[in-house]
Amino acid sequence: MTKLKCIAVDDEPLALDIIEDYISKVPFLELVKRTENAIEALQIVQAGGIDLVFLDIQMPDLTGIQFLKIATGKSNYILTTAYSQYALESYDLNVSDYLLKPIAFDRFYKAVEKVYNQVQKAPVVAAPVPVAAPVAPAALNPVQDFIFVKTEHKIQKIELDNILYIEGLKDYISIFTKNERVITLQNMKKMEETLPHTQFIRVHKSYIISLDKIESIERSRITICGKIIPIGDTYREEFFKRIDNKNI
Repeated sequence: MTKLKCIAVDDEPLALDIIEDYISKVPFLELVKRTENAIEALQIVQAGGIDLVFLDIQMPDLTGIQFLKIATGKSNYILTTAYSQYALESYDLNVSDYLLKPIAFDRFYKAVEKVYNQVQKAPVVAAPVPVAAPVAPAALNPVQDFIFVKTEHKIQKIELDNILYIEGLKDYISIFTKNERVITLQNMKKMEETLPHTQFIRVHKSYIISLDKIESIERSRITICGKIIPIGDTYREEFFKRIDNKNI
């Protein structure tokens, strides 16, 4: 049986517990991620591979409606909320179903069964078999080339290729791009996990850099666009190993 890969997004841990429990009882569902962070969930959906999203509407950083308007890809959505007034707007955004809290299991099952049947009926188009040369692995797994971050007044899309380096401060981080500095409330560890490791590396407790933006390396200092960035002792060995592998 093909399983639908799911994520559950809600700022209430108890609501996530209920969705996770319900998913575990349905043989054709697989929970890939549960999160209270709507922006993290948006990045997961944008990266692809998620069949079904259980999405709360009332969340502090990004509402479910805003999420739906930003998100792209082929995921199906089931909204979970205690507020019925959003039903009409959500259906205009092509959600699969709308579950009112508290959610009964039989109603949950009916909603996910509908999505499963729709997915099973979708036509499968066979990919053409290459004759002259094999398809490169990268072509089968396209890399996400942007991220979304929450700034003071909006959700901002940042192209990864534009990022020079990221500096962590006490309660927020600064993302320095070719054209601007973007400040967002997020910790360095989370940002490090979000960025593709083939392109970015943490070189100090306060810095993540883009490898292809390095201008020079001198002893324990990296220069990027005129900025001197220190290499921390904790990160030195891994950094120089990556540099050697890239033959810089």
